Amino acid sequence: MTIKVALAGAGAFGIKHLDGIKNIPDVEVVSLISRDLAKTQEVADKYGIRHVTTDLADSLAIKEVDAVILCTPTQMHAAQSKACLEAGKHVQVEIPLCDILAEGEEVVSLQKQTGLVAMCGHTRRFNPSHQFVNKKIKAGEFNIQQMDVQTYFFRRTNMNALGQPRSWTDHLLWHHAAHTVDLFAYQAGSPIVKANAIQGPIHPTLGIAMDMSIQLKAANGAICTLSLSFNNDGPLGTFFRYIGDTATYIARYDDLFNGKEEKIDVSQVDVSMNGIELQDREFFAAIREGREPNASVAQVLPCYQVLHQLEQQLNAG
Repeated sequence: MTIKVALAGAGAFGIKHLDGIKNIPDVEVVSLISRDLAKTQEVADKYGIRHVTTDLADSLAIKEVDAVILCTPTQMHAAQSKACLEAGKHVQVEIPLCDILAEGEEVVSLQKQTGLVAMCGHTRRFNPSHQFVNKKIKAGEFNIQQMDVQTYFFRRTNMNALGQPRSWTDHLLWHHAAHTVDLFAYQAGSPIVKANAIQGPIHPTLGIAMDMSIQLKAANGAICTLSLSFNNDGPLGTFFRYIGDTATYIARYDDLFNGKEEKIDVSQVDVSMNGIELQDREFFAAIREGREPNASVAQVLPCYQVLHQLEQQLNAG
């Protein structure tokens, strides 16, 4: 059976999904949704997608569509996820699930009612680098003492990863911190019991904090220090240092190094070296097998509960 997919959001991240899906057998993207019809058509032509629209509802009305991948602005994620589930479609929504906790809880509740696959794009669970560390932990060969994480971008104007103007404003807490908050609890195998945050000045036009520092503690005693900035004029991205009882690992997206910066071969960890492709493979496998996926909306909800708590702290401060 070929799984027929609609993809919403033909920007930088949507294209990463389209590139990953090309490598996955028996999956076809049949509909592409994005704001600018001419640009959407250009992308659709490149990837051989026959239906384009600017309205998600048009794609949800297509009977043959089995599943939807949402790569749309953060503020639309929860409402669009619910629309997909209400239309009887499996859904994978890019990170974050929501930027208001109550809306994320509604998605989780609706997923339970429908029994459909609903997954959130917590890519770090799937990168071969982090999978390698996870296998060490599960084998009892490594335990995290501390994670030290830097999430750095240079984003003083509202541009996306391709250097194009954004129609929405990104967020250090609800988007970028979500990756690390979820990954820390997932890798520690222990819920977060303590969380603190401070932030720098609010940008006068973007209306968001451009710098943030977060501390986390898991029930098993592991700690995490996360530094985030949109002001960093240097290497961009998120870099993870795992300090453990038997080793130190440094993860840079799909690549992994030891504490002495010697590269570790992770090419045999999974069927691909592309974390986005592996994330999509899990989504489609869960649909075929009728099971809960890794990074289901229910599994990642505790992350958003922590983010909500941190937001309340920051607002009070």
